[in-house]
Amino acid sequence: MDICITPKALGGTVSIPSSKSIGHRDLICAALAEGESIVENISISQDIEATCRVLQAFGAVIERIPSAHTGRAAYRVTGGLKPQTQPVMADCCESGSTLRFLIPVGMLNDQRVTFIGQGKLPKRPLDPYYQIFADHHITYTLTDDGLPMTVQGRLQPGRYALAGNVSSQFFTGLLLTLPLLDGDSVLESTTTLESLSYVTMTLDCMARHGVHVQWDGKNTFHIPGNQSYQAGTYTVEGDYSQAAFWLSAGLLGNPITCTGLRQHSSQGDEAIVSILQDMNGTIVGNDSSLQAQPSSTVGTTIDVEDCPDLVPVLTVVASCSEGVTRITHAARVRLKECDRLHAMAVELNKIGACIEEEPEGLIIHGVSGFTGGTVDGWNDHRVAMALAVASQRCQSPLTITGALCVCKSYPTFWEDFALLGGQCEQKG
Repeated sequence: MDICITPKALGGTVSIPSSKSIGHRDLICAALAEGESIVENISISQDIEATCRVLQAFGAVIERIPSAHTGRAAYRVTGGLKPQTQPVMADCCESGSTLRFLIPVGMLNDQRVTFIGQGKLPKRPLDPYYQIFADHHITYTLTDDGLPMTVQGRLQPGRYALAGNVSSQFFTGLLLTLPLLDGDSVLESTTTLESLSYVTMTLDCMARHGVHVQWDGKNTFHIPGNQSYQAGTYTVEGDYSQAAFWLSAGLLGNPITCTGLRQHSSQGDEAIVSILQDMNGTIVGNDSSLQAQPSSTVGTTIDVEDCPDLVPVLTVVASCSEGVTRITHAARVRLKECDRLHAMAVELNKIGACIEEEPEGLIIHGVSGFTGGTVDGWNDHRVAMALAVASQRCQSPLTITGALCVCKSYPTFWEDFALLGGQCEQKG
């Protein structure tokens, strides 16, 4: 489906979807706990559904129930994953988090698990796990594309070492799983560990569910074994990576208030607030909401090592800012659902931006506005949503092809876009 947008400044109030990153983690911890848990305030998305589907294949019972939060869902999770008598098919769809988090979980029991995926997921790197399989005598087979991949073996307590400059998701998968083993383990990064905020988020979530890890704050985790996740009721907070689109839109259009956010969150993407303020953006708020106000933003240097998902929308804001912006430490952004550095440069340059690619970042020269025309969403939810924000500064209508890809993380995005005054029409 394509979306044709008639340029108009957005404004108003929007309730931010719950954090997809925390939702994944809460659901996994609940599935690993013995007994029944309730995970509240989850915004349904294809990625969350993929995690539920794989956890069910591993033996969890998961039921969607009404939520106390309007427009959201809650899940009743009966955990305690047991060995499956038949080989398990784990369909991760296009969710990298689902795949990388749940590969170690699948090895808690000596069972045969085949992981499959769609879109670009089969080609996303899994090399750190291959090395662990080899070091710990885990049998695996894979295709030339990476997926399907069949794994069989049981994780044992011990020392685990892997590179920390590919994705923190590998560390999250092991951190979630190793405390359940019959013995202590050490997890160590052989390089500088990037995306530290995502690791902090994992440890915070584990602690809320009753499992604790000793971390030196750098590269080494000491993980006591024989721990147990605790069943309970858990509420997922609002997602700063989704709020980033509306906060950016508020600087470029009319005031936008985002509700449902928690200040001083463990989410690394809360950095969007300070980044936009550093660009001379006006953002005010309280304990549960933030308002972005129209601002004359200026270029700056933005290090996205710890918040790579912000790159697409920051590229839009930078293109509408006075002067030059440099986005640095963004090499891993090329390994997402698409090469996001290249995608944003190509699509925005089509409509009048001035963006230069570097191997690990972008140089963005501010322009007065965009022409409009047709751009491609690259089957990437964050690219499509960022281009929607850019439509406010277009001189003529903007058509985004493949715009349904927003369903991966934010199925109600276009409804919220219209709620904020956006004029858009489905085509095809």
